[in-house]
Amino acid sequence: MDQTKNITLTSVESTANAAAALFRPHFLVRHGDVQTFLAMVQTSQALDVIQGEQAVILDAGTDKTGVDPDRSVRLLAYYTPQRSDSPRRGLVLTLHGWEGCSHSNYNLLLGSGLIRAGYDVVRLNMRDHGFTHHLNKGLFYSTLIEEVAAAVEQVAGWAGEDPFYVVGASLGGSFALRLAIRWDLARYPNLRRVIAINPAINPNRTADVLDRHPVYRHYFRTRWLASLRRKEELFPDLYDFAEVARIPSVRGMTEWLIPRYSSYRDARHYFDSYAVTSADLRDLALPVTIITAANDPIISAQDFQVLERHPLLDVQIHPSGGHVGFADLFPFRHTLPQLVLEQVAGSR
Repeated sequence: MDQTKNITLTSVESTANAAAALFRPHFLVRHGDVQTFLAMVQTSQALDVIQGEQAVILDAGTDKTGVDPDRSVRLLAYYTPQRSDSPRRGLVLTLHGWEGCSHSNYNLLLGSGLIRAGYDVVRLNMRDHGFTHHLNKGLFYSTLIEEVAAAVEQVAGWAGEDPFYVVGASLGGSFALRLAIRWDLARYPNLRRVIAINPAINPNRTADVLDRHPVYRHYFRTRWLASLRRKEELFPDLYDFAEVARIPSVRGMTEWLIPRYSSYRDARHYFDSYAVTSADLRDLALPVTIITAANDPIISAQDFQVLERHPLLDVQIHPSGGHVGFADLFPFRHTLPQLVLEQVAGSR
């Protein structure tokens, strides 16, 4: 416990812009696994963002998988206007995690909190997430930053002269950080801040952590396999995943799939291709906040301890919060929307 406390305090105090109070939930829900499971508990307030949402298909440019080079990538997003009595305060785009989607509970919580606070919200689905497998022939890879960037550029244009923000969770946090690294004033003129929640910045380590935990391994492996089977059903002439279904680990599945259906040599080559390091963040040109937890059972806090200090990088490692959890008791409440709102409001 003392070691975790030291990690947390050192990380928060070492950042230039850390202003948020440390999240310390009731001791009954402090454990990382409990926090992670509570992230899936839905409340009625999380459903606000669904009311009046508008589905939009975005042209995300050339298909970099090479499977369908003559057709643009299509990504599905959901737009919901703000619900406050005041003028719009800005536009926020959210990015989900691996095998999550626009309607994952954390996305609904964030979106609902943001529209009540006066922000329009766009929840983007990456390819093969949120029942979008039919939109593109090529498989989803975590390295497909170009198509996500193309979609984000279009959404940024909807902000007009208002502030624009990108918020990503887990793998979506990784995408958000990579968008910040490649930030271009011409493409995102009003992007004020990028917020990454429990971002997966060391995929090699994360894959091994998942495989060591039976519950998390089963959860992600089951969802990934269902996604692959859906793709196979839609495009049986392109895919055959019968063999991968018999592989019991996430890394093993990746080792089988990557050399057969991508340009990467093996799993390590693939994972390293979308890792985020201190060197990558060295030339940041806009504010970035990382919100994570010392007891995240999936993304190691050590990944953030090794990041070099940067005047535009605020790394907040809270004592508790699990993986995209940040829930508390008496009364039961999700505090993640407030943590994000503090960062968004502070960037205006």
